[in-house]
Amino acid sequence: MAFADYKTAVVTGASAGMGAAITRRLCAEGITVHALARSAEKLAGLAAETGCVPHAMDVCDTGALTRLLAGIEVDILVNNAGVSRPGNILTSNAFDIDEQIDVNLRAAMHLARLTLPGMMARDRGHIVNITSIAGHYEFGGHTAYHATKAAMHTVSRQLRVDAFGRRVRVTEICPGRVETDIFANVEKIDPAEAKRKYFEGFEMPQVSDIADAVAYAIGAPHYVNIGLIELMPTLQVPGGLRTGKRVGEELVS
Repeated sequence: MAFADYKTAVVTGASAGMGAAITRRLCAEGITVHALARSAEKLAGLAAETGCVPHAMDVCDTGALTRLLAGIEVDILVNNAGVSRPGNILTSNAFDIDEQIDVNLRAAMHLARLTLPGMMARDRGHIVNITSIAGHYEFGGHTAYHATKAAMHTVSRQLRVDAFGRRVRVTEICPGRVETDIFANVEKIDPAEAKRKYFEGFEMPQVSDIADAVAYAIGAPHYVNIGLIELMPTLQVPGGLRTGKRVGEELVS
């Protein structure tokens, strides 16, 4: 269904980065966007700019989500909220693992559980899950992040099965490196330092490119489901192959 067939959206992690860009784009398309994030101040600024409806809340608060969504007919759900913590399974602590599971996976599943029945009853709706190439390719560290994003890839596929027979579409947007503040947040460094380290001199997709991908999927005709969009820099290649050998206690690859 085109944008004209939809009225209301919920976007999580909406206060900055990709979530804010997606909120701006959906508002520009005439959608009433309920923008969810923890920062009331940032949401207030976004609301003043776009006309979105701000909800300062933690997506891990299932009770609050349930109360909010009980009064909203959601046509579009964008599961964008996410966190990443450095460290593989050998160096992560309990909080690192639990938080990523709670935000990246559990909250998104509850949001789908709370919105999908209404979409099916109305025979229209679209769920967009923002995942990551970390869910499809393995690289060093961030084991819990990889696991939660891989799980959301499976959830995205499964939701299509769950909604079979109704005009409810499910899209997974799978970004590679995008110019956002996630790297500063993960490494707990100054945004200017993160910009120098990860973005300067690189040709990086912008958050507006992610918003364009979301709009492309939603704006397709109702008989077209864009299942997966993998979006990364032209000069970024995922994957690879390493073979190591042990020389005493040293690993050489």
